[in-house]
Amino acid sequence: MYFGVPKHKKLILFDGVCNLCNSSVQYVIKRDRKEQFLFTALQSEVGKQILKAYNIDTTKIDSILLYTPEQGIDYKSTAALKVGASLSFPEKLMAVFFIVPAFVRNWVYDFIAKNRYKWYGKKESCMIPTPELRRRFLD
Repeated sequence: MYFGVPKHKKLILFDGVCNLCNSSVQYVIKRDRKEQFLFTALQSEVGKQILKAYNIDTTKIDSILLYTPEQGIDYKSTAALKVGASLSFPEKLMAVFFIVPAFVRNWVYDFIAKNRYKWYGKKESCMIPTPELRRRFLD
């Protein structure tokens, strides 16, 4: 299953109406010098296809997911840390948090995810990328 993602790219799926998620996407875009990441909202057609193919319940996992054609899907803290570890220094240092057990990392992740709309707000619709960034987004 490739979902239109080239083998050498990674796809970040994000909650398109979440201000924190949108800010995170902007953060990655600015630091992804190799342009290894593509992006799509969970609410997009590609997002829906991936959620269905991997049987992901968005009531339990509804923020950032990382899809790679070779490795499949990662979610929660593992996805966030893999994204950070794929960027340049100093973001690459986030990989050190892999020493923390996943259940602890995911507890912190879930706490932030549960409160993200209250703390950061929510948009009425998904982010629309600028024309120059459009090529990095899948529908």
